[in-house]
Amino acid sequence: MKAMIFAAGLGTRLKPFTETMPKALVPVAGIPMLEILIKHLQKNGINEMIINVHHFAEQVISFLKENNNFGVNITISDESGLLLDTGGGLKKAAWFFRDNEPFLVQNVDVLSDLKNREKLYK
Repeated sequence: MKAMIFAAGLGTRLKPFTETMPKALVPVAGIPMLEILIKHLQKNGINEMIINVHHFAEQVISFLKENNNFGVNITISDESGLLLDTGGGLKKAAWFFRDNEPFLVQNVDVLSDLKNREKLYK
């Protein structure tokens, strides 16, 4: 299964943290939100992800490289030149989902529990 992580936003609700880092790298209990989300998605069977970036994009890309993408197949959708918002970001990444399989879309700054996702399909 595939997922898209929206991580391009400016993180205005998380200021002052996001004045020097992207919201994706703001730590929760000492761990960047992006890391928490990637590991959680991976643990729940999602092995391909696309992450859009804009605000401090280079920090997100460096973080992923430093951690070998946490062993996941990760593609970057770079919106550094223009923040596309939700619909535009999804449209730009549409090629990633052309296999007509179900996929998950999640904001990087929303932590959730997917372990009971099977209940959604009943």
